[in-house]
Amino acid sequence: MNGRNEKITDESGQTRRRNLEDKFRDWLRWWPWAHKIFCKYEEILVYLVVGVLTTIVSWGACFLAGLVFDSSSSVQNMIINTLGWVAGVCFGYPLNRSWVFRSTNPNIAKEFGGFAASRLSTWFLDIFIMWLTVNVLAWNYWISKICISAVVVTVLNYIFSKVLIFKKKK
Repeated sequence: MNGRNEKITDESGQTRRRNLEDKFRDWLRWWPWAHKIFCKYEEILVYLVVGVLTTIVSWGACFLAGLVFDSSSSVQNMIINTLGWVAGVCFGYPLNRSWVFRSTNPNIAKEFGGFAASRLSTWFLDIFIMWLTVNVLAWNYWISKICISAVVVTVLNYIFSKVLIFKKKK
């Protein structure tokens, strides 16, 4: 392989330049067992990577908003968390659309609306789970957040995206 300017023919017969995904797949072929696992679970693995990136953006937005707003105030704390949620949804949608589910739906506004609505429903579920586990059952905040809420919300977000938002037409 000659590197940067190498051209390849994709599945549709179009000639294009190699991209980062092509290079990653070539690198992964050096480890057949890893390549086999990646190919089998590609969508879920890429979804998890996008989820980690989205979480970083969301928490980063919360951190920056926390520099402006007072997190000890209930209303301002809600504003901080809402800004983090909005940043996460706005960042996560295009990555989920293009990298994870490879959507070609021309109605982007409707698709984004469904994506935001599904994320809103799981955000409310997150709030409920945290209230139940921390305030009612008196469990540790971070154990509840990471081990229960994050797992339930991640699985439901994937299911909603796969089944409702980015479903493939047959």
